[in-house]
Amino acid sequence: MRNMLAVAVLSSFLTFGSVGAFQSARSIAKIQHQEWIGRVYSLPDDDGAPSDYDADDLSMGKHVEVDENESDSIIRDELKRELILLASTTNRGQCATLEEQNLVIDLVTQLEALNPTADPALNSQGDWELCYSSTQSFRSSPFFLAIRAFLGDDNKEVAENAFSIHDMATTASRVGKVRQIIDPYNTELISEYDLSVGVAPGLPVRVKGCVVTSADLSVSAPETWEMKVRGTRVKSSNVPFIDEWLDDSQVEVPVGRVYEAINGGDVPAAILKTYYVDEGMRISRDADENFFVFTRA
Repeated sequence: MRNMLAVAVLSSFLTFGSVGAFQSARSIAKIQHQEWIGRVYSLPDDDGAPSDYDADDLSMGKHVEVDENESDSIIRDELKRELILLASTTNRGQCATLEEQNLVIDLVTQLEALNPTADPALNSQGDWELCYSSTQSFRSSPFFLAIRAFLGDDNKEVAENAFSIHDMATTASRVGKVRQIIDPYNTELISEYDLSVGVAPGLPVRVKGCVVTSADLSVSAPETWEMKVRGTRVKSSNVPFIDEWLDDSQVEVPVGRVYEAINGGDVPAAILKTYYVDEGMRISRDADENFFVFTRA
């Protein structure tokens, strides 16, 4: 019954899904990355830059690395440049090939090992825009993170199936900007997901809007946020009259209260861990180690 209720909650709020592809320049990005890897790994040992990038050494280990070597900023900049290039040529990862996915995993792992910021969860305030996701981009929203937390590890397959159904059911939609906004006091996270979906096949009419989900935020470890979803609403719709009503009234579906009603008064706490953050980029992981790369908006 618990699983069925969770899937029902998901089905009630199905929005729109993944997007088409940007295929141009992908081979260039791959070649440039391979050439850059050769340059980095051939750096002399006495230049102060790390040279022992073994796969075992770069494994996450589930704790925050803090790199205080100022000379490593050059390497970080190169890694970020390659990551952003691959993100832009694979439509935020949604049309990445297996080889491109592996390249991004390599880049992300190296950046996490070279994280320059202590206590990333306390130092990620501001507006962030998603540039790459290793899974469906909608799963960066507290709404879907809450579903995964509600079902738990014992029912992970149920959650994955529900997310896949949502993804397939909304394939024709287009995703615009995907943003996260963290308030200055680390107490609230706002997710904004711009969407556009066709009214009917063959008609040149699309309904647009931004799905906004709010969540209470708390820092439980140097890298860890715990989020409890509050509500979801739509703003900036292009439907006449409806748009003004939605924006003026700010009608919100009280998702948190729904969970309280079906979960014994508790809102599931979703986990998001940030292992890399600097002035322009943030890399966060969910409970299943899917990662989301954000750039400063």
